[in-house]
Amino acid sequence: MISNGLRIGTRRFGSVAAASSASYPSYVLQAPETSVTTLDGGLRVASETTSGSETATVGVFIDAGSRFETAQNNGAAHFLEHMAFKGTSKRTQQQLEVEIENMGGHLNAYTSREQTVYYAKVFKKDVPKAVEILGDILLDSKLDEAAIDRERDVILREMEEVNKNQEELILDHLHETAFQGTGLGRTILGPEQNIRSLTRGDLKNYIDTHYRADKMVISGAGAIDHGELCKVVGDVFGSRVASGGAVDFPMEPAVFTGSDKRVRFDSDDKAHIALAFEGASWTSEYAFPLMVMQTILGAWDRTSGSGKNIASKLGQEVAEHELAHSFMTFNNCYKDTGLFGIYAVAPDNKLEDLMWYVTSNMVRLVHKTSDEEVARAKTQLKANMLMQLDGHANVAEDIGRQLLTYGRRLTMAEIFTRIDAIDTADIKATAAKFINDQDHALAAIGPIHALPDYNYIRRRSYWLRY
Repeated sequence: MISNGLRIGTRRFGSVAAASSASYPSYVLQAPETSVTTLDGGLRVASETTSGSETATVGVFIDAGSRFETAQNNGAAHFLEHMAFKGTSKRTQQQLEVEIENMGGHLNAYTSREQTVYYAKVFKKDVPKAVEILGDILLDSKLDEAAIDRERDVILREMEEVNKNQEELILDHLHETAFQGTGLGRTILGPEQNIRSLTRGDLKNYIDTHYRADKMVISGAGAIDHGELCKVVGDVFGSRVASGGAVDFPMEPAVFTGSDKRVRFDSDDKAHIALAFEGASWTSEYAFPLMVMQTILGAWDRTSGSGKNIASKLGQEVAEHELAHSFMTFNNCYKDTGLFGIYAVAPDNKLEDLMWYVTSNMVRLVHKTSDEEVARAKTQLKANMLMQLDGHANVAEDIGRQLLTYGRRLTMAEIFTRIDAIDTADIKATAAKFINDQDHALAAIGPIHALPDYNYIRRRSYWLRY
């Protein structure tokens, strides 16, 4: 669980106690309460009620994803996501689809490296039915052998589409090289060999191992009555999901390796590059300073209306020298590590100059970050966080994710307090720790013959010291 304050060296900032006296707007200080109840067996139910709403989102958030797989069953979590909608002992696939459509609802799921999520969007009156359906597809899926064989081709076609999406592909390559030999370096879909060979027993074993009460959160937002939600969850999941206390499946530690993976296609018209340093976990004292750093570096796209008139100094230089079609800064947090870096799409004849400006701006954070930049980034970060909570589905996701990562939900007042307590010295200290003279990971695809080698970029990570 995250501590009440964050500490860098002897510096302490982000005191939660200050939140109540902070001069924040009422929509921050008087945000709806998040109700959390732990049922017998360890299953947590959490919700936020929106007065006057007639729709709701309810979801099951599971503390398990591709990272918790082995080389032999990599792809099982994602495969189960597909199989959940193929029928249960109570409902055929057609009956499930018709039932959801007759409710006017929406049922979906997604798998990430550390979490698996199943959720439904429904009318207020159908929340109990949505919970019952979620329980049915998660805990009583038929996993029919014929359906499993049919779904292999569907997933392989999905893999083909993912491989055509250069942004998704480059981030897969980045994780593969940055965390090589560990669970965090494996892809979510798994290798083709596994997709063709995973058995019903593999899928059932994954459910038995990871779909446990202590690793699950039932989250709801919108037209939700928390007491009623707890009752229906208890009725649906209480006797069907294994309680906590079972032997836990150990998570393979993530080990960052300075390295790169380059896939050269000279026939492509632009290069895709992701450059990253090892970042911080969700609960790290450096998590919020890294968020501010991400906002300072920013993002830019040549199709945007801002042109060269953008707050980000890196954005200004990329626009002025026409170094890239676009770039975005990312800060991916995991349980015990993270990736902080920049993804760019650029023409091949600009790659060396692009790397010079990217590394200069990243290392510049150690020495020349201004108070003005930090203040502006903190305001932008708070605005982005508020906008990400626009809609019941986003709120339900925020609740579920935070309970799995922090063990509780941070209020917006607390988050604002932690952001406001960060100053320029904190940003410089964080950049010094994570960027200055540190190994990096890089993934690149396309016409990359002019991309500087690993050692050139590695030297650039401490160039501004001198």
